[in-house]
Amino acid sequence: MIYWQLFYTFFKIGLFGFGGGMAIFSLIQMEVVQHGWLTPEEIVDIMAISQVTPGPIGINCATYVGYTIGGFWGSVLTTFAIILPSLIIMLSVCKAYFWLNKRFQGNPYFEQTLRMLRFTVLGLIASAALMLIKPTNFIDSTSWIIFAVVAILTISPEILKNKVTKIISHPILLILLAGVAGYFIYAPA
Repeated sequence: MIYWQLFYTFFKIGLFGFGGGMAIFSLIQMEVVQHGWLTPEEIVDIMAISQVTPGPIGINCATYVGYTIGGFWGSVLTTFAIILPSLIIMLSVCKAYFWLNKRFQGNPYFEQTLRMLRFTVLGLIASAALMLIKPTNFIDSTSWIIFAVVAILTISPEILKNKVTKIISHPILLILLAGVAGYFIYAPA
């Protein structure tokens, strides 16, 4: 019975908790204390442990609460339950996208909508990048050059549309190259 309650509680938290780990922590606290599984003091300890362990805070909290209440299988169950709603939603969105793409392939309105969405995503990424442009992150002109090169290589596959730019602009390769460049340029001698 306790496993069903754990599953239901953390599925509900995963379904209605928006805004990341800190935002859903209050939901976890309310549900766990309401069920009498843990005291508010224990919840605060769980929050502290969840913040220092690697990974998302909400999932870490769910795993720890599940382990405390139901042992190993409780932790597995609560972790699965808190991510299941997101998994279902994302699989549904992907299924709908592939169905729409297959159904409306060749439709100029649909293809134009997808092209415009690319620019929207590019704008969102650019917005996030612009928020990172601070004097503490860009200490000299070399850091600006590295940023500009990575930005151009990120955008270039959409503009040039050839295999070389697709290979060079792979995100993991760009991260590694920027890291290597930063190490050799800024590492203490």
